[in-house]
Amino acid sequence: MGALQKKLILAAGTDRTFRRKEVGGRKSLAGKCIHCRRAIVVDLEGGPSSATLEHIVPRTHGGDDSVENLALACARCNQGKGSRLDHRRFDDPKLQEVIATLKARREERRREVPDDWP
Repeated sequence: MGALQKKLILAAGTDRTFRRKEVGGRKSLAGKCIHCRRAIVVDLEGGPSSATLEHIVPRTHGGDDSVENLALACARCNQGKGSRLDHRRFDDPKLQEVIATLKARREERRREVPDDWP
């Protein structure tokens, strides 16, 4: 299992919208996009996933891969946020508003990783 897959599973494990589910005959984790709440899936067998790793504070502004800074998003929302906001100055009001909103949503959805995860 690669580093990205491990981060996706960790982010799903700390997000209470995610549950184990069989999707297309494959073991998966199904939950909701942090932005639009659309259904997204992390394939546990290494196949393609509809979930992408969202950095709440963008890496371009010092955001890291800590679990507190990671969330799962659909590709459309993640790419849209990046192209609209990541190039802005860190003190840009719109960027700060989006970061604050994502932090609040992440906290609302937060849970401890279940012992039997995944």
